[in-house]
Amino acid sequence: MQKCARLLPEKLTVYTTLVGLLNARNYNFGGEFVEAMIRQLKECLKVNMYNEAVHLVRFLSDLVNCHVIAAPSMVAMFENFVSVTQEEDVPQVRCDWYMFAFLSSLPWVGKELYEKKDAEMDRLLSQTESYLKRRQKIHVPMLQVWTADKPHPQEEYLDCLWSQIQKLKKDRWQERHILRPYLAFDSVLCEALQHNLPPFTPPPHTEDSVYPMPRVIFRMFDYTDDPEGPVMPGSHSVERFVIEENLHCIIKSHWKERKTCAAQLLSYPGNNKIPLNYHIVEVIFAELFQLPSPPHIEVMYTTLLIELCKLQPGSLPQVLAQATEMLYMRLDTMNTTCVDRLNAFAKSHHILSFDRSDCLTQDLEKPKPKFVREVLEKCMRLSYHQRIIDIVPASFSVLSPANPVCIYKYGDESNRSLPGYTVALCLTIAIKNKASNDEIFSILKDVPNPNQDDDDGEGFTFNPLKIEVFVQTLLHLAAKSFSHSFSALAKFHEVFKTLAESDEGKLHVLRVVYEVWKNHPQMIAVLVDKMIRTQIVDCAAVANWIFSSELAHDFTRFYIWEILHSTIRKMNKHVLKIHKELEETKARLARQHKRRDSDDDDDDDDRSTDREDGPLEEQIERLQEKVESAQSEQKNLFLVIFQRFIMLLTEHLVRCETGGIDVFTPWYKSCIERLQQIFLQHHQIIQQYMVTLENLLFTAELDHHILAVFQQFCALQA
Repeated sequence: MQKCARLLPEKLTVYTTLVGLLNARNYNFGGEFVEAMIRQLKECLKVNMYNEAVHLVRFLSDLVNCHVIAAPSMVAMFENFVSVTQEEDVPQVRCDWYMFAFLSSLPWVGKELYEKKDAEMDRLLSQTESYLKRRQKIHVPMLQVWTADKPHPQEEYLDCLWSQIQKLKKDRWQERHILRPYLAFDSVLCEALQHNLPPFTPPPHTEDSVYPMPRVIFRMFDYTDDPEGPVMPGSHSVERFVIEENLHCIIKSHWKERKTCAAQLLSYPGNNKIPLNYHIVEVIFAELFQLPSPPHIEVMYTTLLIELCKLQPGSLPQVLAQATEMLYMRLDTMNTTCVDRLNAFAKSHHILSFDRSDCLTQDLEKPKPKFVREVLEKCMRLSYHQRIIDIVPASFSVLSPANPVCIYKYGDESNRSLPGYTVALCLTIAIKNKASNDEIFSILKDVPNPNQDDDDGEGFTFNPLKIEVFVQTLLHLAAKSFSHSFSALAKFHEVFKTLAESDEGKLHVLRVVYEVWKNHPQMIAVLVDKMIRTQIVDCAAVANWIFSSELAHDFTRFYIWEILHSTIRKMNKHVLKIHKELEETKARLARQHKRRDSDDDDDDDDRSTDREDGPLEEQIERLQEKVESAQSEQKNLFLVIFQRFIMLLTEHLVRCETGGIDVFTPWYKSCIERLQQIFLQHHQIIQQYMVTLENLLFTAELDHHILAVFQQFCALQA
């Protein structure tokens, strides 16, 4: 029963009714159950399972309606929740969670509590209003899907819930959507003896406490979008909150089984009283666009919508088409991270099947043309260039992907005057004849070094021409497929490592990869990924390359940020892997010590264990050094990324101020929102380096446009 309360919250009232009937039959059962629920609640809060804890609080509150828990003791518990807002030196997100747990339970139990403890409830609501007026909301812009509040305001979640509770109170706590099966058993339940909740004190805040992030409520539809069907509840009606909460819970319970999930959503109780299809589509998009990340993998939402369309072919596809059209029309104000997710969604749902010719009359850097271009480019990853050209109207040729051919500058005889041309021909013959690494080195020695003063005599220091000749030739010969390119990197790995030994060398290798494959973004992405894995280049080199002037033309393209986020994730995984090895080794040593302590009488075992301890302790020292080194690299990577962001944005702001130009260009919107995206997607790691970032980069002297992003990020867990 406890598990049902925690994991099936959409069926909450069914289980509270059952508990009420069992309590009426057996008073001891009710007391034991309530105590067990409080223990479970304390355990959830202890291990940071706050989402499950909300459902347990809601379950306990509904037990008041079933005459299991006495109303005064429930009010006393809520008083303890609200008192958290008076604590000093605690993060706002802690107070927010306890306030949300209290307010979100009122649709179920508000009427009952107000009838029996109206003065106490008025005092609690007054304290709530006071807290909500003084709390900081700096974080809101970072979490909004749209920057504009028209046609639907993008409200902070506690503000929205407070408005809904105020309207519920104004309506005398009457709501019309929660199923209340216990009303049918009122004659039995009203005779049951009630229990007082055990004393509950919110556990104190600790360094290990991780509270849920604040949210912004996603709104897409209102009653005007479905004039023929049932009326959609207003955004500040509590019915809207209840419906959305239950639909979110259904998705959370069944997301791993898309067919079951779709069937459960469509069989939602009371579906004839509400425009259910509109609610479902809005809730799915709300999760897909949730910042910093969706609750589940993005492809789940796509497959779920496909299943829903299969089950409701006569109505749901029309609602989905209406929704996608709205999303496309509002691209100008949509957060760049959400545009990326819509891009992935668009591939599967034919968002370009509608007339998109309006984007052809706009500047190609505007959101709509860029979106169409990115979608076509993504589609080509699952198809081929000629197929895209054949199906896209000729008028869209300016947005169609470039032919993904390799650009080999030494392949044209007209370029025979280029430095290194002769060596490139020799390399081509040698590689085709399966030359060894030593033979390649021998050929490359003949390449003159433009940086002659820096050459060490052996010819293996940074030589940009040597790198160009080798990388251009090799990638050209391996251009047939990803597999051919991977094999080439593996076979000549030693040559790459030697040529790219310095930081300048690594950066130049990446430049040449871009020159060769600039028309094939996917190839660039997979080659860079492979080069990081094989340690030909490092993560910092990739970051510097992305912010270099050579990539300025593609800076706002999706694939660039795909590469950067992939690079950051690789670095984070590397640190976690070494840290895990260190913890496992420490655990092995601790187990050996425990065995030794338990076998004090066995001298042979003692000597054997002592001999085993030495290597383990040495291994722990080596791993600790590795962890420190990896964390240093990780911190350096973020410093490089944020420093380059600051430089680019500062240059733009100065240029606009000097020229009297509007700062808020499409480029600026994309860049500042990519900065937000870095903070949000990697927030757990970045929080470790907050002090360093604040002291070195995000200082008070920084332009307020840039500093605001850092302040918004800090406010997320403040």
